[in-house]
Amino acid sequence: QVQLVESGGGLVQAGGSLRLSCAASGSRFSINAMAWYRQFPAKQRDLVAHITSDGNTNLADSVKGRFTISRDNANSTVYLQMNSLKPEDTAVYYCSAWVTERLGAIPIPKAYWGQGTQVTVSS
Repeated sequence: QVQLVESGGGLVQAGGSLRLSCAASGSRFSINAMAWYRQFPAKQRDLVAHITSDGNTNLADSVKGRFTISRDNANSTVYLQMNSLKPEDTAVYYCSAWVTERLGAIPIPKAYWGQGTQVTVSS
């Protein structure tokens, strides 16, 4: 089993910055990739940023130049640095991880989701 815990959300004024973190914990697993999604009120969950095990990153067009995704492999943690925040960035942000578990005889790939952290940007 793998658990993802997000932190760093909160209230910030437009133009400000926040740094989200997501820590993965468990046993007998390795992380293949991690990503950040966000869900606007009454909307579907959309991809914000993605980072692979070798460090390759992808960002949604709406956040390019403002957000940066990074990782700390030693602590199984992914970060989302959010700068120049806009009111339209207000959403619940979710961390996701694609892992390989080895709890049994066969390695099993699985995807996990965190509980989400609220980001609110005021005008």
